[in-house]
Amino acid sequence: MSYFTDTTWHDWLKDIIDVGIVSFIIYKMILLVRGTRAVQLLKGIFVLVATWGISTWFNLYTLKWVMNQMFTFGIVTILIIFQPELRRVLEQLGRGNLFSRSSSLERTVISESIEEVIRAVQYMAQRKCGALIVFERQTGVSELIESGTSMESRISSELLINIFTPNSPLHDGAVIIRGSQIMAAGCYLPLSENPFISKELGTRHRAAIGVSEVSDALSIVISEETGQVSLSLNGMIVRDINEESLISKLFEELRPKTGGKENGLLAAWWKRKGDRHG
Repeated sequence: MSYFTDTTWHDWLKDIIDVGIVSFIIYKMILLVRGTRAVQLLKGIFVLVATWGISTWFNLYTLKWVMNQMFTFGIVTILIIFQPELRRVLEQLGRGNLFSRSSSLERTVISESIEEVIRAVQYMAQRKCGALIVFERQTGVSELIESGTSMESRISSELLINIFTPNSPLHDGAVIIRGSQIMAAGCYLPLSENPFISKELGTRHRAAIGVSEVSDALSIVISEETGQVSLSLNGMIVRDINEESLISKLFEELRPKTGGKENGLLAAWWKRKGDRHG
């Protein structure tokens, strides 16, 4: 109680500023790891800390000893596991972006981005131009982005077509899209080892399934042999998907969670498409 009686308004102001700065830094750190696999690792660390707390509270000596041994090497382990995220923090500090204001992707931007992708897919499918386009969602794929050539470019159908033009330097890899940007091209994806996958599917299709097995990413594949368009999600693949189903699924999976307004978003897209072709 002496703290409250002896504290001046200067001390109160200093403490409020102190707590506010720390809270803001923690908030920004959460934004940095949100949407990456680090979230799952943080959940695992929380379970370990909770287990240590229980062992301490109930005097479970053996369990407590085991947890103490794990925490002894925990700092080094965390540095190794979170190396990509720590590098992102340092890079953003160097660019002065850590404290920049982040805003959610607008519904109109998503509509325009999907429209550009669909136009590119239609063009390449008609000409049997093989392509693999990956949409990053909640589970981050930063490691896969770093395996390719960094672009960080606005999505456009012309750029996607040029990337996947046969014999171009980046046509063999995957394009990874984050939000409204093409983050990288020529990316290497993990191949699915599912033995039940059809033998007819080539490397692109196996890579599309593989990335959907290790993350919640959504992938569009265009067959170089048949020109068929396939959609991969959650370790599954829908082959030869028609245009309407593809558009509907993209809006369903990529739309911002704003309370079920996807129908208006999809209707606006179809209206613009009709105006363009009318």
